[in-house]
Amino acid sequence: MAQFYSAKRRVTTRQIITVTVDGLDPFGQGVARHNGKTVFIPGALPGEQVEATLHDEKRHFSHAKVKRRLNDSPARVSPRCPHYGVCGGCQQQHASVALQQSSKAQALSRLMKHEVGKIISGPAWGYRRRARLGLNWAPRGPALQMGFRQSGSNDLVDIRQCPVLVPDLEALLVPLYHCLAGLQSARKLGHVELVLADNGPLMVLRHLAPLPAEDSQKLEQFSHSHRLALFLAPDSEILEQVCGESPWYASDGLRLSFSPRDFIQVNRDVNQQMVAQAISWLDIQPEDRVLDLFCGMGNFTLPLARRAASVVGVEGVAALVAKGKHNAASNALKNVTFFCANLEEDVTRQPWAAQGFSKILLDPARAGAAGVMQHIIRLAPEKVVYVSCNPSTLARDSEPLLAAGFHITQLAMLDMFPHTGHLESMALFERR
Repeated sequence: MAQFYSAKRRVTTRQIITVTVDGLDPFGQGVARHNGKTVFIPGALPGEQVEATLHDEKRHFSHAKVKRRLNDSPARVSPRCPHYGVCGGCQQQHASVALQQSSKAQALSRLMKHEVGKIISGPAWGYRRRARLGLNWAPRGPALQMGFRQSGSNDLVDIRQCPVLVPDLEALLVPLYHCLAGLQSARKLGHVELVLADNGPLMVLRHLAPLPAEDSQKLEQFSHSHRLALFLAPDSEILEQVCGESPWYASDGLRLSFSPRDFIQVNRDVNQQMVAQAISWLDIQPEDRVLDLFCGMGNFTLPLARRAASVVGVEGVAALVAKGKHNAASNALKNVTFFCANLEEDVTRQPWAAQGFSKILLDPARAGAAGVMQHIIRLAPEKVVYVSCNPSTLARDSEPLLAAGFHITQLAMLDMFPHTGHLESMALFERR
């Protein structure tokens, strides 16, 4: 007689643990210990005892989800944004700004094995002068969605307010939505970017099909009524200025013009303090010859040139080099030159490096500057300021400098993005 076997139903239970949180990582996750392993618990703060459900267990650490808080930390605050916890933009609105800053400073100090001597910060709300909002046509519900990505998802959070945006941009969200939702081509829109330049706001609209004349007219009327410059992007390479002035921002008494697609620091206040701090740390003298690597369009280069004998700015993106040259000329700075070069190659062999440099500044992207550090060492500057948007690559790139006889004399945490997990920093290295 045939026998039939049915597989036993697999019963899995996730372990519930009770732990006391003793730290906060830079991403806003509570950190606790359980059975000799580190446990990361989003939403939990230091000093809080929580019941949490373990999941995603690894050999040396685990992740857990709060089931119940048994007490509240004095540093716990009410999130200001109604979308917090769903929108992926912010991770730390439930923690006081003081706790956010101290936890990031402590994480930076541990990584760099050096005390953080300064925290550079500005307003915790209304600081972000640039935002890119996704647009999506949803057949059900509100037809057009406009917002940021959900945490851990590609789905959009439909927003009409965002308290980290500068007020001038947040005020545009509701009228902008109504304008875009009323276009004939609303189904064929990709995203919209808002930027607040010092001479007013601007909007870049990415559209995936040609705009009907009626839509173009509505967009122009919107830009005039809200006094913002309008740019259209029919593809990723083309940018058409429809109306309004070209954008610029002021730094150190200089006017820096930029394209809406150029990288600029989104936190105006922290950027100005950061530039001033770099100049102070480098102690620029009238006889100094300064090298600025990954210089972009001159955010540091031009303020340095106001004080030094000569400055060389080097950047790998040709369009930014052209913008740097334009900004130098428009500010009547004749002691600064810009070059486009692959910074993975040996910059010491370039003609502009033949005279050497007394001071060097570098501000690389998240990948860091591993290929550049040995070249900096060969140039033998007195001081090096490294501005970093990734503490891991800063720590890695510091090692060859330290091995070559430099030492860290100053370390600052830059609170460029309050309420988020971004940890930016700057360090001063000096020769022994």
